[in-house]
Amino acid sequence: MIHAHLTIDPHFAVGPIDRRLFGSFVEHLGRCVYDGIYEPGHPRADEDGFRQDVIELVRELGVSTIRYPGGNFVSGYRWEDGVGPREERPRRLDLAWHSIETNEIGLDEFAVWLRKAGSDLMYAVNLGTRGVEAALDVLEYANIRSGTMLSDQRVANGTPEPHDIRMWCLGNEMDGPWQLGHGTAQDYAQLAGKTARAMRQIDPGLELVVCGSSGAGMPTFGEWERVVLQETYDEVDFISCHAYYEPHDGDLGSFLASAVDMDRFIDSVVATADHVKALRRSDKTISISFDEWNVWYQSRYHDVEKITDIETWPVAPRLLEDSYSVLDGVVVGSLLISLLRHADRVTSASLAQLVNVIAPIMTEPGGPAWRQTTFFPFSVTSALARGRTLELKLDGPAYDTALYGSVPLVDAVATHDAETSSTAVFLVNRSLDEEATVEIDAALLGAVEIGSVQTLHDADIHAANTLADPERVGLQANRTAHRDGGVVTVTLPPVSWTAITLV
Repeated sequence: MIHAHLTIDPHFAVGPIDRRLFGSFVEHLGRCVYDGIYEPGHPRADEDGFRQDVIELVRELGVSTIRYPGGNFVSGYRWEDGVGPREERPRRLDLAWHSIETNEIGLDEFAVWLRKAGSDLMYAVNLGTRGVEAALDVLEYANIRSGTMLSDQRVANGTPEPHDIRMWCLGNEMDGPWQLGHGTAQDYAQLAGKTARAMRQIDPGLELVVCGSSGAGMPTFGEWERVVLQETYDEVDFISCHAYYEPHDGDLGSFLASAVDMDRFIDSVVATADHVKALRRSDKTISISFDEWNVWYQSRYHDVEKITDIETWPVAPRLLEDSYSVLDGVVVGSLLISLLRHADRVTSASLAQLVNVIAPIMTEPGGPAWRQTTFFPFSVTSALARGRTLELKLDGPAYDTALYGSVPLVDAVATHDAETSSTAVFLVNRSLDEEATVEIDAALLGAVEIGSVQTLHDADIHAANTLADPERVGLQANRTAHRDGGVVTVTLPPVSWTAITLV
């Protein structure tokens, strides 16, 4: 039996929790948009062709902000293709994913869907094959009320009110050789800086995200951030981080410790940003938008033979449709712990992606929509994490991993909402075969009672929800928790994620 102890003190906070930490990502990729959120012939489709069962699940998931329309897709995207009469919209080659884009859904339609889903829009502009002019055009179309050519075009297209998009991404993964328009850090930084300055001439209050590295393993990582921020520091508010995790060669111990890598990634980017801040003698602090993160079995995608004959490229093919296990869900829960632990600097994040494509929500054309295992830790954390993240003192045993060295067997984070006097504790047991008993010293919270205790666990860590069995895995009420004075004790099964509320 593993024994761990943590102390909660509401007087010591990491920082306030920005609701944008619980964002997601919709890209024109595979069946994320078409046959995902949009399926006009479906029995649950509404008058706009959007699946109401998907909207209900998105609302349950608790998604705050959604990044759109990419992703790799955006680096070849002409935003004008997706507005105006549908019958006049062109079909285009999507070079990023070897598909045909029909442009049935564009900015205006997606904004309609967002209102139904209760989420805000984070829009990405194309700095791969386009630049300043196209960014200014889509900003004018989206945010100016009327009286100009492009704003009046939006009104004529049936959207009289501006979309008022506040957060804009300046391209996507421009450090990656796979990206259309990829260049050096200096090339990208100069273009991003020009674009940011131009966009601010229309609206100085925009929040702008500059591209950081597409992964901590990139050969330019660190230097890319330094060069880009030195050029754009005064013009932007965020730098992006992207990270995906999967087990390699059966190394489940390292996979369960993926949050350690995320912690180090964030700390490295913060250090670089603050180095540039010091060099510039600036009073401004750059935040992180971790706008792509998830478990993604990329090796499966790379092993699939790609369609090279352009004449046979499909519309909305089944791409990246990972089926997630309990093990994967626990890792997603631990990554959420890492994001919360850095709430002082990570103030926006996007789980990639939302529907069908490496997603917490799956659909079948003409059929049901269901929750994957990764749905549960996200929805519960989004619902419970309020107020501020607290500094924790956590003591417990560690284990050795091949990738990250010695790692705690139990990881945790706590949040506290002063307005409601409620506290949430999120815990992960990384052990493959041992239970963990965790003592939570909550005396400094005052007289609290245990509220809900929910656990993601299964005797079969590879169990998953599928079309054939969409409710195989769900959250369990953890009945082991009890309070003795100011100490709450809970037992965590092996390979599990647990959320506890203290009220």
